[in-house]
Amino acid sequence: MNKRAAAVDELERRIGHTFVDRDLLERALTHASVGDGARDVRHNERLEFLGDRVLNLCAAERLMALDPDAREGEMSRKLASLVNYHACARAAERAGLPDALRLSASASKVGARRSDAVLGDACEALIAALYVDGGLQTAKAFFETFWAEAFVDIDAPRSKDPKTQLQEWAQGLGLPLPAYAIVGREGPPHAPVFTVEVRVQGFEPERGEGGSRQTAEKAAAQTMLLKREGPNPPGESEPETET
Repeated sequence: MNKRAAAVDELERRIGHTFVDRDLLERALTHASVGDGARDVRHNERLEFLGDRVLNLCAAERLMALDPDAREGEMSRKLASLVNYHACARAAERAGLPDALRLSASASKVGARRSDAVLGDACEALIAALYVDGGLQTAKAFFETFWAEAFVDIDAPRSKDPKTQLQEWAQGLGLPLPAYAIVGREGPPHAPVFTVEVRVQGFEPERGEGGSRQTAEKAAAQTMLLKREGPNPPGESEPETET
């Protein structure tokens, strides 16, 4: 048995479901990079569409059951934290999905197997496959198992993202808002890597990378924040010594 076949077996063991339709499972685990868009390669993009709807249903039902008196706005906030691609990627990792993915060599080389966007899409495709192969209860069982950790701190206050923190810091100094610009893009269209530079007036620019512009912007903001919190925040010089 090869490494990927063993990973697929382990995935089925973790999720507690052995697929009757093996082709369906293979399609859910096949990234669009395989075959470079060839029509005879069935990848998981169509399944993502269905999986997204099934995931939203599972999450919405669970939220309503947990708090029958919760208001719609509060449930909507919690739902958004449960069904975004970062949450899906974490669930995919817990299920052992990364090693079971079928990717092109070029996509693997640029780190697509650990990309939140790729894993999030694959997780939704797997949920759709579980729904088709085993019914709604099978899909719900997957959700309840691999989203259990997400529910533990769902009521905890949300920390501000790095871009918001950097903006508030700049405004606190009376400076213009941080400016972001894409300074590089590498990798194939299905797995790009963006490099973004952030500038704050009076400070050295910093850069960050990510699989999307938004992710790269957050990474750049985080880098500047970390330097700001060091012994000498960005733009501050060492104290002068008396002679």
